[in-house]
Amino acid sequence: MARRPTKHGNFLEEFRPGQVFRHKRGKTITEGLFAVFTDFCFTTNALAKNRRYAEAYGFRGLVAPPGLVMNVVFSQSVEDVSENGRANLEYIDMRFGAPVCVGDTIEAESTVLGVKASSRERDRGVVHVGTVGRNQDGEVVLAYQRKVQVWKGDPDAPVAEGEAPAHEVSVSLALPPYDPRRDYRALAHLTSADTYFEDFHVGDVFEHSRGRVITTEHIALTGMLDNTSQVHSNQWMIDQDPERFLGGQLIVYGGIPFYLCLGLSSPDVADNALADVRYATGRHTAPAFAGDTVFAITEIRGLGDLPGRPDLGVLDTVLRGHKFVRKGGAAEKVEIFYLEREIAVKRRSHYA
Repeated sequence: MARRPTKHGNFLEEFRPGQVFRHKRGKTITEGLFAVFTDFCFTTNALAKNRRYAEAYGFRGLVAPPGLVMNVVFSQSVEDVSENGRANLEYIDMRFGAPVCVGDTIEAESTVLGVKASSRERDRGVVHVGTVGRNQDGEVVLAYQRKVQVWKGDPDAPVAEGEAPAHEVSVSLALPPYDPRRDYRALAHLTSADTYFEDFHVGDVFEHSRGRVITTEHIALTGMLDNTSQVHSNQWMIDQDPERFLGGQLIVYGGIPFYLCLGLSSPDVADNALADVRYATGRHTAPAFAGDTVFAITEIRGLGDLPGRPDLGVLDTVLRGHKFVRKGGAAEKVEIFYLEREIAVKRRSHYA
């Protein structure tokens, strides 16, 4: 018998600017996956809850919330890009395209846009990638860039530092057309009466009242997404060198608090949304661990029109997530997430 140690994931020295990863497997949005993640995140949007409602608006069926689409695309890239990552640093220009419904299959690929070794820590560096997710018909459902801090496998190995130009990815938000013959008003009771575009004002700050504790269920949820990053699941690895890892314990996969913040904000700012349009930038400002309770706040920064859709307006918002940490006898508020988010919201004049 031969002993055959295996290796998965890439270390910093294995990346090259311009390198393309066509990620393995893909993921079909089953009813089970859809239900688990939609209910877990507390989303209230009826498009993800009520098939009759979604079909009345012209969708093929229940519509996946943006957080689920993001998590499915992101997780496919983990094995190639960030399985040996230390921390996800930034999301850049995340744009949504075709809606995703139960039964759709999503496949993804990533291009390495930059590689840079740390000037201070010889065992790590930053990889910059652009990722695109497409459905079974080749339509783009999501495109974005991200930067991730990645460990080196060998601290002495040379790194192919450099940058590659990003290819322009055409992403068009695809929504069913507004049809005045549809009786939208007959379904208006299924959403909140005070979350139409006309209800928002620049400067409004919504302190979302609900919180959601993260238990060790985060390990199973991460596995359901096929996210193989070991910092979220391999406690033995962390125990061997706890000082190397943030907090010396399993870190909650960042897509979970990301999704939770979107869900916790849903009843107050996205209950009457038809889609999320774009996230200009986002980042995890502190890690989350099992036992943390996530809360969220949304600030309305601007109001705009959605070109070609007089029935919809765009909310320009900042979404922040936070937790509370006990220090001494006091509780300290710690921000864990920041996202600049644009949301396409129905106008009451057309729908209610």
